Parts: sequence; C-alpha cells; structure tokens
Amino acid sequence: MKPAKTRIRQTAAARTFAAAFAVVVATALTLIACTSNTGANQVAVERAQATAEAAVIDRNNAIAERDDAVARAEIAEASTNRLKTIQDRGTLVCATGNDTPGFYFLDEEGNTIGFDVDLCRAVAAAVLGNADAIDYRFIDLSARGPALQSGEIDLLNMTTTWTSTRDINWGNFAPVMFYDGQGFMTTKSLGIESATELDNAAVCVTAGTTSELNLADFSRQHNLNIQPTVFEQDDTTVSAYHAGQCDAITTDRSIFTAYIEEFDNPDEHLVLPDIISEEPLTPLVPHGDDAWFDIVKIVMAGIIYAEAYGVDSDNVDAMADSENIKVKRLLGAEGDFGQEVIGLDKSFMVDVIKQVGNYGEIYERNLGSEGIGLPREGRNDLWLNGGQIYAPPLR
Repeated sequence: MKPAKTRIRQTAAARTFAAAFAVVVATALTLIACTSNTGANQVAVERAQATAEAAVIDRNNAIAERDDAVARAEIAEASTNRLKTIQDRGTLVCATGNDTPGFYFLDEEGNTIGFDVDLCRAVAAAVLGNADAIDYRFIDLSARGPALQSGEIDLLNMTTTWTSTRDINWGNFAPVMFYDGQGFMTTKSLGIESATELDNAAVCVTAGTTSELNLADFSRQHNLNIQPTVFEQDDTTVSAYHAGQCDAITTDRSIFTAYIEEFDNPDEHLVLPDIISEEPLTPLVPHGDDAWFDIVKIVMAGIIYAEAYGVDSDNVDAMADSENIKVKRLLGAEGDFGQEVIGLDKSFMVDVIKQVGNYGEIYERNLGSEGIGLPREGRNDLWLNGGQIYAPPLR
C-alpha cells in the first residue's frame, strides 16, 4: 500500500492529465466541425489526429516523469530514517563483491568473507545485534556509484577509494580503514624493472575504478602510450592477464598479494616498485541521512579503539569490568559517546566485538597471517605504533 500522500499526488495528477487530454480532443473535433471544404476538412482531420497523438505522447511522458518523481520521493523518505528502515526490514543491505581474496570473496562453503565484508558485519551487529543479518548485493565496480545514488543499498564496502568527486556525487565516506596505493604487476620474462618502461604496453585494468583513471594519467604524464585493456570485473581482469592478453596488470598493490597466491607459477611474476597513487579505502553510505552516516562512522571508530584499548572477541565480557575508564565507556558500562542519541544501545560495541572482533582481529583474519599474508606495517598500523589507522575519539 502506497502512502496516502503518494496516492493523493497520483490521483490529482491523473485528473489533471485526463482533463488536459479531453480539451485537446474537443478542440480537434471542433476544428473538424467548423471546416466545410472537403480538402480543408481532410487537412483538419490529419491535424487533429497529429495533435491528439502528440497529446498522448506528452501525457505518457508526463506520467513516466511523475512515476520517477514519486519513486525518488519514496526513496528519499526512507533514506531520512535509514536506521528504522533497516530495523523494520531486519537486514542490512550491503553492496560488496565476491572475487577479491582478502577483501571480499566466497570461501569453499560459499560463505561471503573478507576484510570489507567484516566491516559490513560490524555495522549489522551494531544496529541489528546480528552480524549475519545482511542482504549482500554483489555488484560490478562500475555499478558502485549508481547503487549508492539510487538509495537501494544501505552501505557500500568494496575496496572503494575516497575521492573528492565520489564524495560529492556518490555518498559519504567513513574514516579510512585501509591505506593502499596503485601499482603494476608483470611477468619477469618481460624484462622490465619499472612501470616507466611500459611504453606501448597493453595493461589490464578494471572498468569504473580509480585504477583506470590513474593509468591514463600515468601514461600521459610519462609519454608511454600505454594501451588499456579494460574489463568489467576484477576476476576477469586477472584471468585476462594470466592468459597473456596484456603485458601487465594494474590495481591496488595489496590485491597483488592475493592474486599471486592463486597463480600456479607465482615466481614468474613481479610487482614493480612504482606506486602511482594514494588509495584510501573505506565504507560509504548514500547521501541523505546524517544520523545513519554517524552510526557507520562510530562503528568504524569503535573497532579501531577496541584494538587500541586491548579489547578483543575473547575478553570483551571481562573487559566491561575494567578499571580503564575509556574501555568502560567503549563497552557502554559507564558514560556514553552518543550511542543513544543516534538510536543504538549503549553496549552495542559488545555485540560488534564479540561477533566480529576488533580492527586487528579483522585485519589478521582476512589480510594478515590468517588470510592472504599481507604484512601489517606502516600506514595500516594503529597510530599508537606510528601508523595512520586512527578515528575521532569516542566521547
């Protein structure tokens, strides 16, 4: 059942269109009746028919525009209280992928797992109390923007780089959860040691990514005449490179670790030393609901501070009785940091940490020693250890 306001808008619009159409038809018949000359009468008939047909087209176009406007209004209405919509629905709609080991992929049992997936699970645990209450939407990288702009998803977490135009056009970005940079991988047999030697080379790249744009800039900047070979999905891009359809492949450097592990001949491939971009990766949400944006940001901050405070999935219950005031506040045992204002239980982080873990656990399980073996060093360490993983204080 459509809301009453929507039904009223549609009924009024229908009456308006019917009245306008009746006026056009009446006018046409009057023209015919007032014309006595046979030839002129035929012209009037044809003119009346054309006028009526044009009116039908205009009416149908107007109806389509009205329906689109109503649909957009309904999406906007739902978006203004996305938390309630999610809780009424009982699931979080998270857009991600299934073809990039470490970040998002299907395990042998068909479960969706990965670093990005776990960040979605953390949000589901926070707002629904169940990290597995997720409706996963597997989309191509090129479909990320439209999925956010339509409002059909609640959260996107799919190795998405925070850029200025995406921030303006796509949605709102949470604090950076992983720092990366774009690089190149090639076969050792090609005999090159730097990406600046890729003159006239064919380079595989995935469509709709910053990698595609950065590749064009890099080629032009260094006068290399690189020939991009573009594919819609990451796994197709990798398969094309492995099949020899291009001389090199370019994407975020961290992903090469996952790729090489799956190759039959990993020693035959080389990740070039060049880093040609900054790629801050993080979840983002559709525009239109600041409270929902605040929730996602707070959840990301919570798992970061959980690691910093030494709270993990094994000790979270005991840590609620900690003498550390910051730990007690994080777990909702004392004070607050805005949980109830945005519609969450004071102890929501207990569910998040117990079911998903802190940032370090999520990293190690998917990207680190238990996952694809990507060392956690430099920028992706906590600020306490000289890294850049940091979030606004929970106060």
